[in-house]
Amino acid sequence: MTTPFPFTAVVGQDDLRLALLLNAVSPSVGGVLVRGEKGTAKSTAVRALTSLLPEVAVVPGCRFSCDPASPDPGCPDGPHEGGGGGTSRPARMVELPVGASEDRLVGALDIERALAEGVKAFEPGLLAAAHRGILYVDEVNLLHDHLVDLLLDAAAMGASYVEREGVSVRHAARFLLVGTMNPEEGELRPQLLDRFGLTVEVAASREPDQRVEVVRRRLAYDDDPAGFAARWADEEAAVRQRIVAARELLPSVRLGDAALRQIAATCAAFEVDGMRADIVMARTATALAAWAGRTDVLAEDVRQAALLALPHRRRRNPFDAPGLDEDKLDQTLEEFAGDDNPDPDGDGGGPGGGGGQPEPDEGPADDGAGAAPPEAGEGEPAPGGAGEQSPVRAAEPFRTKVLSVPGIGEGAAGRRSRARTEHGRTTGARRPEGALTKLHLAATVRAAAPHQRARGRSGRGLVVRRDDLRQATREGREGNLVLFVVDASGSMAARQRMSAVKGAVLSLLLDAYQRRDKVGLVTFRGSAAEVALPPTSSVDAAAARLESLPTGGRTPLAAGLLKAHDVLRVERLRDPARRALVVVVTDGRATGGPEPVALASRAARLFAAEGIASVVVDCESGPVRLGLAGQLAGELGGTAVTLDELRADSIAGLVKDVQRRAA
Repeated sequence: MTTPFPFTAVVGQDDLRLALLLNAVSPSVGGVLVRGEKGTAKSTAVRALTSLLPEVAVVPGCRFSCDPASPDPGCPDGPHEGGGGGTSRPARMVELPVGASEDRLVGALDIERALAEGVKAFEPGLLAAAHRGILYVDEVNLLHDHLVDLLLDAAAMGASYVEREGVSVRHAARFLLVGTMNPEEGELRPQLLDRFGLTVEVAASREPDQRVEVVRRRLAYDDDPAGFAARWADEEAAVRQRIVAARELLPSVRLGDAALRQIAATCAAFEVDGMRADIVMARTATALAAWAGRTDVLAEDVRQAALLALPHRRRRNPFDAPGLDEDKLDQTLEEFAGDDNPDPDGDGGGPGGGGGQPEPDEGPADDGAGAAPPEAGEGEPAPGGAGEQSPVRAAEPFRTKVLSVPGIGEGAAGRRSRARTEHGRTTGARRPEGALTKLHLAATVRAAAPHQRARGRSGRGLVVRRDDLRQATREGREGNLVLFVVDASGSMAARQRMSAVKGAVLSLLLDAYQRRDKVGLVTFRGSAAEVALPPTSSVDAAAARLESLPTGGRTPLAAGLLKAHDVLRVERLRDPARRALVVVVTDGRATGGPEPVALASRAARLFAAEGIASVVVDCESGPVRLGLAGQLAGELGGTAVTLDELRADSIAGLVKDVQRRAA
């Protein structure tokens, strides 16, 4: 077994080291989420923490790590007598792979014993193994949704409940949850994000001397892992002793009323949701005082706790980087400093920046022209001519309705459309085609049961043959390729209208970001269309291209559709399993090129003929509407929604949905 990299040998990353150590001192802090670019030793630091944790006393033979001083009365391996003798073992770090199955996480019926001996026995999963230790999830943002739900339940209740395949088991599952992620690959669901007590941003140092030291230590470790660890053994032992001392001091730490007021005021000032942030800050500040060897919480502890506990909880847009306005934080702490705080922090006091109220959502504002105005820049041969208008800012984004691809796909795991997956919920059973990968036990038993007498069964075991085996069929959600085809012509160039259109597209981008889609952006204006952004997983890049999108010129709708069709053709060769959803944002006009209307109609029918899912976002405004976007949606074989109906809370959208169901 490879010698673990010493925790004290990790260069830099002071915030990460502190966050991990605070959780070692007080596991009730709630874990750590480590965010950072690839290659920043996130996993190395987390794995190295295990060697610093004190040993755990367990009941001998208990698979659920019960504490002999206070065993779990509902332990499946119990009952255990309280106060009995126990054995000690090192604290465990259990790693949850991104592709783990539900059975592997929560446990399941012991299939081998059920089939061979005919007995119902429970085989514990990773949650049981992680009890009183660390549960580590690398690339936690890529974890399948059904595993996230199970993890949330266990983290919230401190116990795992298994009700499946005739098994009903409950066992304790209290663990330190540590996750690492690269934000470029997508964000976490807010529910899971809030379960992490602290969050830390890590990045590679730009200081040459520090980078040299990182390389030097890594090479030394690779050459002689045991010798390298021995050189750091004394420092490791000192940190371990400090953790033990801080744990013993922790119950004596006093959290005064002034510190509590500072905590509450800080959470209110940064508009965090719920009360979990206040509780986590209080626990973190107490752990900081114990780590420093003090019995009183100071304002500096509250400040550090806020920097660790609030960045991922404050209200922000998904594309905004986590972080706090430190001037505002210092001002809040100074304002609410009290006499019972032994050493109030008076350093800050700069004016509170940020935190202002968001601008009201203007929605799809009318340009006030009644019928659609004549196009600006008519006759311009191509984008970039004299008719081009400067880019306008997008309106405030909003929560959109869920747009999905009809049918059931088989693409990469995500959160948009229905799909047959390896890790979703079980929906049925079938005979396996080739190798059996996911056994459906109940269906297998039902298939074998009628033949037991004919097969000469004499003992308790079930006689099972190959023909009896049944494969579980599972359904989950997949990520799609959402290709935006945006009309940037003169007919869309009224500033208020284009601001609303950009706000709508930005809202759809935010939705795609949260649902783990790939996105692409095609724009058309003047006499041509261009691929502003090839299909990518970086939704941030799409948002940046959208923000700088200029407008003006004619409306070459056919060119935009043909360019999008070509993008989809190439992408199908690269990723044939990923289904596409085309979102055309236009008022439906077609004026660019020869026979623009007829050519656009023929281009649209290509999508319908190939069964490509599409949605047209109708941007037409004013009291007189031509309904051209609706006609385009019909030729595409898709649906049309107005900007108002695109909102998840739109009354018009709800009414339209009811009317469709009634029809």
